Amino acid sequence: MAEKNQRPQRGHRMGGGPMLGAPVQKAKDFKGTLKRLGTYLKPERTRFVLVFLLAIMSTIFTISGPKIMGKATTKLGEAIIGLYSHQIKLMYAIQQNMPQSTIDAIKNQPVPLVDFEYIGKVLLLLIVLYIISALFRFAMSYIMSSVAQSTVYNMRKDVKSKLDRLPLKYYDGHSHGDVLSRITNDMETIATTLQQSLTQLIVSLVSVVGILIMMLTISPVMTLIALLTLPMSMLITVIIAKNSQKYFSKQQKTLGELNGHVEEMYTGHKIVKAFGHEEASVEKFVDINHELYDVAWKAQFMSGIVFPALNFVNNLGYVLVCVVGGLLVAKKKIEIGDIQAFIQYIRQFTQPIVQIANITNIIQSTIASAERVFEVLDEEEEIEDIEDSQDIKDFKGQVEFDHVKFGYVADQTLMEDINIEVEAGHTIAIVGPTGAGKTTLVNLLMRFYELNGGAIRIDGVDISHMKRGDLRQLFGMVLQDTWLFKGTIRDNIAYGRENATEEEIIRAADLAHAHHFIMTLPEGYDTILNEEASNISQGQKQLLTIARAILADPRILILDEATSNVDTRTEVLIQKAMGNLMQGRTSFVIAHRLSTIRDAELILVMNQGTIIEQGNHHELLEKEGFYANLYNSQFSED
Repeated sequence: MAEKNQRPQRGHRMGGGPMLGAPVQKAKDFKGTLKRLGTYLKPERTRFVLVFLLAIMSTIFTISGPKIMGKATTKLGEAIIGLYSHQIKLMYAIQQNMPQSTIDAIKNQPVPLVDFEYIGKVLLLLIVLYIISALFRFAMSYIMSSVAQSTVYNMRKDVKSKLDRLPLKYYDGHSHGDVLSRITNDMETIATTLQQSLTQLIVSLVSVVGILIMMLTISPVMTLIALLTLPMSMLITVIIAKNSQKYFSKQQKTLGELNGHVEEMYTGHKIVKAFGHEEASVEKFVDINHELYDVAWKAQFMSGIVFPALNFVNNLGYVLVCVVGGLLVAKKKIEIGDIQAFIQYIRQFTQPIVQIANITNIIQSTIASAERVFEVLDEEEEIEDIEDSQDIKDFKGQVEFDHVKFGYVADQTLMEDINIEVEAGHTIAIVGPTGAGKTTLVNLLMRFYELNGGAIRIDGVDISHMKRGDLRQLFGMVLQDTWLFKGTIRDNIAYGRENATEEEIIRAADLAHAHHFIMTLPEGYDTILNEEASNISQGQKQLLTIARAILADPRILILDEATSNVDTRTEVLIQKAMGNLMQGRTSFVIAHRLSTIRDAELILVMNQGTIIEQGNHHELLEKEGFYANLYNSQFSED
């Protein structure tokens, strides 16, 4: 079998500071993948443009707030300054012993009052602006959620359809975790980015431009001073990020080692205890944990000093802005409320820049995830069924392997010139050591793989000229690895045939010798199996899969170590049931227990992909060859 390609799951993990964290997964072809992802967004372009407009409107209403609030601050400041000016004049006149008439004249001067009506109107306008902004933001999020889910829905549908068309060799070459990661984790990453990060990126870009324009309308000089602090902030961030990256990278690697060790020890804790390796396991855990502590605190420390350093630079900017702003107010070039608004804009200006930097990293990881999804969509599919396919009209069950040649890898042949003739209704046993090619032979029969040469025929019809669905309906399979789904025992057995009656289900269970143990369960056939069917024994699982195969009533039966997980007594009973089931059917039996295939009409002995011996049980024993050695090694006491 082809060696499985274990691939690590990908993702992104941000650190505590801006642009800090584990190394971002990058796509091999960023532009190409982004363009291809855009084809999925193309049907949603109208709503996407609407989201962009809503983001602009929401941001405009938000960033106009500080300047409008500055008007109220100016009006309040003028009133307070006028009041203090009047009091200072009066105190000065009294201290200088001015004439009483002068003092009375100052007292009678009108004192500036706070224009609460004007301030109230400004505050009301601000409330209206912020409410409108929030409504726009809500509408934007609502529409973008629909856009994101619709896009990912179409991607999931395409991937599911693609997975149905992929050959078995794809699943042999990729771990189940890798395939699941692509259709779950990677898809979720794309959905989250479209729904959250993309809208945040739009808002941040509009905010940066809008805030910069508002700052310029207040004072170009103060804007220039504020912008001078940006290169310093970026330089500090880059320096810290560069030094922290190595620590985050090592932290992720060490964390993976720790998780792997813990999972390994807990999975095999019985073996660890049985061989007395508890102390060695703990020592290894302590070593890895200490290494993780050493790099983790350095990574978090480097991440944690970013904001204090940036705050220091920003505070220097605030001081310069306040000093220059005060001078400009004194020269009456700007109003006092403009300083308050400008400081608010400075605080708002750095936040979207940091968000853009972080979102850029997230988008890098998202494009990498999209690339992994597109890799699945680009995989080579099964050869399509021919249009003028053939059917087996008068089924007998004769099977022929005619000069079959096959290899999992194009330049590495596993099977060469395999020739087998199986009579209708016969039982064919396939034996041999692990990796000999027994399961491969069955996979070729069911056309899970395409031949490199030769042909396989059923009743004279080349299986490559049949539709795969029609071909596989002829077969019933019972494998060594049981597969049961979460549901009742009745549903799991009925999976073998649609619309099966209760009597047929019970009869199939009875023939598989599963009825007795099912009735001992509290809920009987209504007992619900959990996700891994761990609430029944391994042998009982196998009995249910056999009952399912019996109910399916297949034309050709394939048993791949079907009785390997049951006890000897149950095995004898199942063999009797299987004997009844195989009556008149062509059956292929893969077995390691040679006692189970003594009555087979034909036994194929395989080794290294080749049939080295064939014949019935007695003929092969008389040859005193490979089969005889296998048999005698299992029954040496005979």
